[in-house]
Amino acid sequence: MCETLRVSTSGYYAWRDREPSARIKSDKALTQKIRQAHTDSDGTYGMPRIRRLLCSEGVRVSRRRVARLMKASCLRGVTRRRFVATTVRDERQRPAPDLVKRNFTAEAPDQLWVADITFVPTAAGFLYLAVVLDVFSRKVVGWSMAEDMPADLVLSALNMALQVRRPKEVIHHSDQGSQYTSTAFRRRCEQAGVRLSMGSVGDAYDNAMAESFFATLECELIARRNWSTRAEARAALFQWIEGWYNPRRLHSSIDYLSPAAFERQYAKADHRSRTHGFPTAAAGSSQAPPAALENPAPLLI
Repeated sequence: MCETLRVSTSGYYAWRDREPSARIKSDKALTQKIRQAHTDSDGTYGMPRIRRLLCSEGVRVSRRRVARLMKASCLRGVTRRRFVATTVRDERQRPAPDLVKRNFTAEAPDQLWVADITFVPTAAGFLYLAVVLDVFSRKVVGWSMAEDMPADLVLSALNMALQVRRPKEVIHHSDQGSQYTSTAFRRRCEQAGVRLSMGSVGDAYDNAMAESFFATLECELIARRNWSTRAEARAALFQWIEGWYNPRRLHSSIDYLSPAAFERQYAKADHRSRTHGFPTAAAGSSQAPPAALENPAPLLI
């Protein structure tokens, strides 16, 4: 074989017995970290989030290297699919004005909430999920599940958000679904001092952040699972929201932090600004987000 390939015998044995190079050893160790991060995300993270997760752990690595090692290990993140709308308008009810105008930004928690409903298919029929998200941190602050879509479904999600967050003044933005235009829902918002806002009919961009959340849910959980009963789906949704999305899932729009971590960083920065007079960076502004004030990212190669 050496004669055929024109390779010296001594060169072959030297190659066979040689220790792996430092680069190969480094790639092997880094691949193990990448595999673990991919597994911890239930196979949902792609290169950007895995890289930022590694950086947060002090690992200096470039985008190309992570992409190369993921490709070599046949690892990839999940991609989104188109979701189905569930909005049914009640022509007898007058919708609230649009106070948001597609400007989904907030400078602090509990200034702007967005809400919507989606359905989850199971072998026993649909399970409907209503959520309320805080625009500032993308955190799910209220949620509710039911076998149909009455006004009580969105009322329960709103009441959970009010109980957990206790906002002083917040805008609640949704579509013009009959649940949100119902008299019961409107009265509850008036009692709690919540300002109602609604987008136009049939335009997903008017409630884009809620639609984006459901696209993530469908992509990372619903499209990858099959449930025999609604109870199984309820348990899986609860675990995904409270065990993964709120406390752990990294978001590119908030400097690759989880919603809970982003709010903690904001609270620390806000406390510093009140105590020492330092400015607090607002989400969506040209200033660095609160995370940058507390945990500056390591230099990357």
